[in-house]
Amino acid sequence: MAWNTNLTLLLVAALSAAGAEITVNGRRTSVMEGKAAQLAIDLAGGSIVDFHLTGGVNPFRWESPGGPTEPRPMGHFLCLDRWGAPSDAEKNNGMWFHGEAPRVTWSVQTDAAARNGMIVTEMSAVLPMAGIEAKRHIRMAASGGWFMVREAVTNRNKLGRVYNMVQHPTIGPPFLDESTLVDSNARQGFMQSSPMPNPEHPSVVWPQALKDGQPVNLRHLTNDPLPNVVSYVIDEEYGWTTAASLSQQLLLGYVWKRDDYPWFNAWRHVENGKPRARGLEFGTTGLHQPYPVLAKKGRIFGRPLFAYLDAGETQTRSYGCFLAKIPKDYKGVERIVVTSGQVVIHERGGEPGREITIRIATDSR
Repeated sequence: MAWNTNLTLLLVAALSAAGAEITVNGRRTSVMEGKAAQLAIDLAGGSIVDFHLTGGVNPFRWESPGGPTEPRPMGHFLCLDRWGAPSDAEKNNGMWFHGEAPRVTWSVQTDAAARNGMIVTEMSAVLPMAGIEAKRHIRMAASGGWFMVREAVTNRNKLGRVYNMVQHPTIGPPFLDESTLVDSNARQGFMQSSPMPNPEHPSVVWPQALKDGQPVNLRHLTNDPLPNVVSYVIDEEYGWTTAASLSQQLLLGYVWKRDDYPWFNAWRHVENGKPRARGLEFGTTGLHQPYPVLAKKGRIFGRPLFAYLDAGETQTRSYGCFLAKIPKDYKGVERIVVTSGQVVIHERGGEPGREITIRIATDSR
């Protein structure tokens, strides 16, 4: 596909001042155009496939295998109604890995339009097997490098049910290379490769993990992806994760409420000895297993492994995403301070004058 090489040029050529719906390689795409940044959502799966500063690189250059026009996970996609594999019985009935949300077509309810310094659009999807409806409201700054997403999930079944909802931002080259630094305020964690029924033993603390009993620093990815998936809890009011690409002099970051998403999950993938993908995932679960396993386990580190949605109930969760330019000698992010109306990013080492301040609405409810 030509997503990775042609999308930015197509957006620049096709967009109005606020946004439009265009077709890229037969795929319907909702786009939002600001003065400082552009955002694109592929409607065949609802994935955010492009977010870049004007003239800059797109971090989300990754896609799962599949037909050229079929719905499938790409870039930043939503895992719903599950994270990971279905049970064998569910798989036999046609349920997808990571649920139906990235495997169905999303519909635009409100075309992108400028409103009070923001560019706003709304879209939705129906998950027929799960009996769930998802509605997404996106606001992007008209003159800044950030956007906010609010997603409402409604149970259309006549009975209540358990479910999970995990955001799956996936970065790829050229933004991702051996110099890219990933940071987070995640804390206690465990390797998904550890055996059940107690994978949390031994536990680790971000950014550390273990491979064959030896420590691995997950800030870095070179030629070895193991451990492949490691999950951590968020202890602070706001969770955050960042990826700093030194080669591209660009920082990508996410901020969310811990009450919405109490888990941070780090996925790493290598091809031909080179970093190919990193998942900066945050969600309602930290155990990558089918529901029978989650129900039996219940909690890890005192945190639930699934959510419950009653019949007809709607639950809403939000997150923010930003891009910022950084110098080549940037050391990564030590902490992010979220206050009313702004996010302040502090560099590791605390060198004065290197803080990045982004004026952003922290909650789009």
